[in-house]
Amino acid sequence: MKPKAILKTGIDILMTLTLLFLMGYQFWGDIAHEWAGAAMFILFLVHHGLNGNWHKNLFRGKYSPSRIFMLIADILLFLSMIGLMVSGIMLSNHVFAFLGIHGGMSFARLLHIAASHWGFVLMSLHLGLHWGMLLGLAGRTLKKQKYRSGKGSIPFFIVGAVIALYGLIVFISRDFPVYMFLRTQFVFLDFNEPVPLFYLDYLSMMGTFIFLAYYASGALRKLSGKKY
Repeated sequence: MKPKAILKTGIDILMTLTLLFLMGYQFWGDIAHEWAGAAMFILFLVHHGLNGNWHKNLFRGKYSPSRIFMLIADILLFLSMIGLMVSGIMLSNHVFAFLGIHGGMSFARLLHIAASHWGFVLMSLHLGLHWGMLLGLAGRTLKKQKYRSGKGSIPFFIVGAVIALYGLIVFISRDFPVYMFLRTQFVFLDFNEPVPLFYLDYLSMMGTFIFLAYYASGALRKLSGKKY
């Protein structure tokens, strides 16, 4: 594996772990949340810097259904991340307090609620859209053809479907649609919830959108006459 590919994979893993940490605000407190948010901003910039070819090729080549799907998801993710950065800086009481921003707190809070929940969903979709590449990487590491080809076994699919179903139940029970569409101005935080249970639920939700994006993109590729 080339050094750049290793670095890109490492950055993606760090971004995923940081996102999960940020979603558990109630466990880690305000200061840790802000520093993690600042780290996410840096990782976001590095990620785009390492994937500069994506920007260069935006207006090149044909747009198949799968490419359009991926582009829409990536643009929405980019916008949600920008919304998170802007609102996070505006709401900051520690890391960016030196900027002296005082106005627009109500707007910033609502933007942060919506952008954080949309960002979680869209980043999970983004992972799912690149899941085949990750399976190929795992296959090269483990030297197993079924992963290199991007085709899991039937048990692999069943396990993924079960995780996706549980994640969908959690997605609804934890009011994600309510926060994504700002049907409330406040997020309920359970400070007494067991940390392992919280992250089990969030990993399952992430699994839901990875599963959906992976198989949806595969279906769109088949429609375009490309290999799955």
